Amino acid sequence: MMRPSLRKNDQIRPVSLETGVNKWAEGSCLIKIGGTHVLCTASIEFNQPIWKRLQNKTGGWVSAEYSMLPRANGTRKTRDLMMRDNRNAEISRLIGRALRSVVDMEKLGRHTIIIDCDVIQADGGTRCASVTGGFVAMALAVRHLMDTGRIYENPIQDYVAAISAGVWNGELVLDLDFDEDSIAELDSNFVISGSGQFIEVQATGEQHPFTQDQIIQLMNLACTGCKKLTDLQKQVLE
Repeated sequence: MMRPSLRKNDQIRPVSLETGVNKWAEGSCLIKIGGTHVLCTASIEFNQPIWKRLQNKTGGWVSAEYSMLPRANGTRKTRDLMMRDNRNAEISRLIGRALRSVVDMEKLGRHTIIIDCDVIQADGGTRCASVTGGFVAMALAVRHLMDTGRIYENPIQDYVAAISAGVWNGELVLDLDFDEDSIAELDSNFVISGSGQFIEVQATGEQHPFTQDQIIQLMNLACTGCKKLTDLQKQVLE
């Protein structure tokens, strides 16, 4: 069956990564994947987080905060409701884990990098777009630290990107948009390093259990998609 977007099953939506979109942030990236647009900014604090200082720990830290603007979706969500959204907190933790997985905290020094991911427009895959764009913003912030002599060695050890994959109308498909995601039989998100290693896998049988073979096939699809995203990251960063 033809996908609503007329894409092939293994085809990702058009992607763009625009850097330097925020005047004040040490790193920024506007990522667009189809109809999903996320503004990612990286802010540097020249100190460790309080919990690290209290525990007398060495090295820096990377954290993330995710939110959606009130009219990112078809129906406006009040700012009041957004602040109490547990989904936002769960996705924030996912982004933070994903980005920290490729950073040597000792080489980062006593600095904290905070990645803010604000969804301007949502059309499926917002958490994956946030990881992918958030990495670019973080890399630019690290470059700022090195250019200004705050650190002398790049703490980023690898690239990281994320993409969704699932079962829609009985078929395995990559990079689900909202029309597919809203009725998917299996919905999954994969965070993958530039070297092809899995950092996080989230998978849910929305309508019925899924097989080991299905998840392996989806992992292979996700590897293909993340490779394309990583290539784009390299183009804007190197």
